[in-house]
Amino acid sequence: MKYLITESQLDRVIFSYLDNQDFIQIEKENSIYFVNSKNGKNGEIRYDKEYGWCAIYRKLIKEISSFFSLGESVSEEIISNWVEDTLQMKVTNTFDYCCRFRL
Repeated sequence: MKYLITESQLDRVIFSYLDNQDFIQIEKENSIYFVNSKNGKNGEIRYDKEYGWCAIYRKLIKEISSFFSLGESVSEEIISNWVEDTLQMKVTNTFDYCCRFRL
């Protein structure tokens, strides 16, 4: 059976998925890091408050892409939109990063 899902419905589902990851936001210098635990030393997402850049750990992009059967660039864009929505701050540029971010 085939289902038709609108883009906004897909965004809501992925936003919900990311919300359920229970990321903890840690502010350090001019950046906000999304980490998996309070004592975590590695961030999955880094948002630069000065420039609005959003760097996303490549493995997270691939996880979203694989789980929801999307292209990696689409997954990256949706994660970026989630960061904007979560922080209520504008993302000006998004890129993937090969490693987690050391705090």
